[in-house]
This record gives sequence, C-alpha cells and structure tokens, in this order.
Amino acid sequence: MTPHPLAEPALNGLRESLAGDAITPGDAAYDEARTIFNGMIDRRPAVIVQCESAADVAAAVHFGREHDLEVAVRGGGHSVAGLATTDGGLVVDLRRMHSVVVDPDARTARIGGGATMSHLDRATQPFDLATTGGRASTTGVGGFTLGGGSGWLERKFGLACDNLAAVDLVTAEGAEVHADDDEHPELFWALHGGGGNFGVATSITLKLHPLPAMSVALLLFPAQRGDEVLPVYREVLESAPDEVGGGFIYLTGPPEEFVPEHLVGKTVACVLVTYTGTLPELREAVAPLLALGHDAELITELPYADLQCMIDDPPGLRNYWSAEYLARLPEEAMQVFCARAKSMIVPSNSQHILFPMGGALERGDSAYPVPWRTASWVSHPFGIWDSPADDERGRKWVRDAREDVVPWSIGLVYLNFIGLEGPERIVAGFGAENYRRLEAVKAQYDPDNVFRLNHNIKPR
Repeated sequence: MTPHPLAEPALNGLRESLAGDAITPGDAAYDEARTIFNGMIDRRPAVIVQCESAADVAAAVHFGREHDLEVAVRGGGHSVAGLATTDGGLVVDLRRMHSVVVDPDARTARIGGGATMSHLDRATQPFDLATTGGRASTTGVGGFTLGGGSGWLERKFGLACDNLAAVDLVTAEGAEVHADDDEHPELFWALHGGGGNFGVATSITLKLHPLPAMSVALLLFPAQRGDEVLPVYREVLESAPDEVGGGFIYLTGPPEEFVPEHLVGKTVACVLVTYTGTLPELREAVAPLLALGHDAELITELPYADLQCMIDDPPGLRNYWSAEYLARLPEEAMQVFCARAKSMIVPSNSQHILFPMGGALERGDSAYPVPWRTASWVSHPFGIWDSPADDERGRKWVRDAREDVVPWSIGLVYLNFIGLEGPERIVAGFGAENYRRLEAVKAQYDPDNVFRLNHNIKPR
C-alpha cells in the first residue's frame, strides 16, 4: 500500500516539535525503522515518529489525529498480528525511550515505554532482583505487562501485571496521565491486562523480588518418547513448589554442542525446567525426570537475564501463534497434544508448547481482567518458519493444534499469545463482565478509539 502523502510543511512542523525524529518514505532509515519482528508483516507507514520523551509522544498523537492518520504504537514490535505498525498511518515508535531506573531499597524499577526485557533484566541483575518478564529478551516490557504478562517466573512472582505499581501514559487527547492505586484507579485496574487500548505507556513501574540464584534444566528426548515423558512432567509440575516452572516443548533439535548428531534437525521432545534457586535444589525437584534417561542435557545455574536469551528467535522469520487454556491435562489431552507434533514444520523455529500454570499466578488478584489465570495448563502452538511457501501449512498446523485441545479448554485466553482471532476471542481474553467494565474505561480515555490497533476494546 502506498503511504498516505503528507505535505512537507506539515512534516517540517512535526519535526521541529520533536526531540526525536520523524522518518518518512524515501529516508535512508525508513525500511529499517518500519521492520517488525514478524516477517509476514510488510506495512508502509506514512511517518514513523521516533520519540525520546512523553512530549514527543503527545506531539505524535496530536499530529496523527490532526491529519486523520491511523495510529500504531511500537514498543518491542512483537505483536504477532503486526499491530505495532500500520499501512499509510503513523507509528509512535518508543524504542529510544528504554531507560530503566532501579530503586533497590524500594524494590522497584521505573521502565521506559520502549524498553525490552533485556534492558530490564540487565538493570536489575546487579542487585539480585527480578520480576516476571517474558520468555524472550527482545519482547517489549510495556505491551507485555499491560497485556497481562506471562513468563518463566510467574509461578513464583505472579504475572507481570500483578507486579504493576504505576503507569505514566499519554491519552488520545495528548494529556499526560499518571495511574496507580490512588490516581485514576479505574484506569489503573484496566491496565492490568487491558493492553494498549487506553493510551501510550511512556513508563511503567514494576515491583521487584529477590532472586539471588536461577537454575535451568533442559533435557532432550527423541520425539517418539514424548508420550512417555509428558505424563511424568505433568506429575512433577502439578505437585511442584512455586519455585519450579518451565515447559514441555516439541522443537527442532538445534545444532548446539550439547545436542548429539542424531537429534540435530529432527523433532525432539524437550523438557525445560526453570528453578528460582540453586542447582542442587533443582536436581532434587526434577529427579523423576532425570531418571527417565535422556539423550542430551543442559543443566546449569545461570543469571536470569541469560535464561531470558536462551530461546530468542531472530527477527524477520514468519510467525503465526495461538493458544488454548486448559482446565486439566488428562491422558487423552496429552495423547492428542503429542500426536500433533508429527505435522509441525521441521526443521524450523516452530515450537509446540505446554506451559504449567498455578502457584502465585493462580493466587493473583482475581479482580484484574486476566481471568485465564485459573487454568492448569496452556497449549501454545508457536509457529515460526522462514519460507512463504510454508505459510498455508504452518497456519493450518497452528489452528489444528489449538482445535485439538478445545475439549479441555476453560474458554479464556491470554491475548498476548494470539493474533487477531475475532471479537469473541477478545472478549474471552478479559471475561464478559470485565469486558463491559473495560468498555466504560475506554469510553472515558479514548472515546474515538484512536488506539485501535490492538486487541481492541470498543468504547461503550
């Protein structure tokens, strides 16, 4: 699509109002600036405003509204549906706003709207502090947290939004608003899972927790042993303390030194166990899994920030994901889950994942609009491949993998794990009662639905 043409005097006026930059088609930096994580998405904004302050964000929003441009907000750019960009509109690009200020005494971090998990985790590491982040170092903290925030530490420290202490955002009118328990409390409630519907988060403040040690066990088995291994994994995780997390994952055996040649490039069943403690404690917790006899292992104590980088995928690959949240994981559900691994694209970066829920995640505040926290397990088909020729096959695999486990679903879903799957799935992300309440908050802070490139809540 050809970007919306903008008059040069208008663009000059925008540029003069910014501390940052405004990038337009024809600029040398344009193609790099418009590229996002999902290689399937190839959109051409009319202007990309690279903001350096909340004032820049307000100027960008004003400009977009004045010129009737669709407005997208980019933090990490990981939205699988490409919601961080727009064809012919304006992108509010927050990536330059990535500062992280840690207060070790108060155990909080104030995080710029464009910061990624790597910025956050590297800043908190020297203080032996951490909070629930995503499962990749390049994910944006803002969109992740405001969407709920599911990550490796959730069973110990709760969801990211459970640790949300304050948000500063720019509204659709360009006003700067601070939201916490005392100021704009209804907006603050909505930001615990309601995503980017209410404004542009220029900074968020998160509570931190002591994390002096982090350990991980990665065990690889031939794919045909998945039916044998998964029941043991289920038994271990369903009785495990909050310190234990991880996932059961089918993936392509990577060409790493610890992986034997007969597993490289083949589908493997992977047991990943994370532990917020020492290596001896981890070994004790996963003893039944170690007793199964695996073909490859990586068992180590490591900084949490390094764990976050372990399964990073490079940008530019083709992504299509979905998820289903499960009330239980009986024998039949495990069988259909394992069977679906046979049709996964291999070799590729795709992953067929079961994440355990429970712990502090389940015990979090039930008033927040993240009702899916009550599930026991989540099935997350995570399709990633490199060739457009595989698009149809890859999408079908993801849809089929989700459909397989619907009989055990709770009917609710974490929206950060899925693309655009229709209005019913959006309501399922918040719960029907919460959605009606969110509509009222949306009507107060964004009555014209300026911020609609998201899992959109329409103003009542």
